[in-house]
Amino acid sequence: MSTEEKKETGKSDERRAQLEEIKDMGSVAAFDGKHKIYCLTVIGEIEGHNVLPEQNKTTKYEHVIPQLVAIEESREIEGLLVVLNTVGGDVEAGLAIAELISGMKKPTVSYVLGGGHSIGVPLAVSAKRSYIAPSATMTIHPVRMNGLVLGVPQTLSYFDKMQERIVRFVCENSSIAPGRFRELMMTTGELMMDVGTVLDGEAAVEEGLIDHLGGLAEAIDCLYEMIEQERAGREQEGKA
Repeated sequence: MSTEEKKETGKSDERRAQLEEIKDMGSVAAFDGKHKIYCLTVIGEIEGHNVLPEQNKTTKYEHVIPQLVAIEESREIEGLLVVLNTVGGDVEAGLAIAELISGMKKPTVSYVLGGGHSIGVPLAVSAKRSYIAPSATMTIHPVRMNGLVLGVPQTLSYFDKMQERIVRFVCENSSIAPGRFRELMMTTGELMMDVGTVLDGEAAVEEGLIDHLGGLAEAIDCLYEMIEQERAGREQEGKA
């Protein structure tokens, strides 16, 4: 086999591996652009400790957490793009993923496409920069629980603590004030069967929840710029 044939075979194997990764995990490492970035998608419902029905589109946190660790430790991957279109899901699983993303040293950008509802809100603000499509929406509402709920004061205290964790995380990772976020969370009369607020892309930016309104190209350009700034900073440190 010639050198050219070996190169073509290698490229075909890489493409097949990428397609398998997209099929299995809904994510892909993009190494053909200006910089080597990883695209992680958070779609459907975030699955936590309980397995959801097979017909549900889910993002499994036991898949996402090792991916994030591998991305942070990789010498090849320079940045992370998180694309969200989620209805929410398991609160603790979603918050755990958000905490991991916010704690990464590598440049990170989130892009809300379609929807970033419920626990998708902390995920949307967890990256160092956030973007939202003009047609996308975000639903902010109080913590809720399915199944058996004990009617005791301790249950209400647990809900309050969980809700406060979400408020604190969102406000620390965005420009929205805690009081305003709670106000949006407790709005009545907007949702037919719930308490809360639905924000479109423009409103999410105006409220300070998301940094920028834009498309995929703008989100990728921002990530590239952050990668270049980080590289320049490392070079300056090396010269010092």
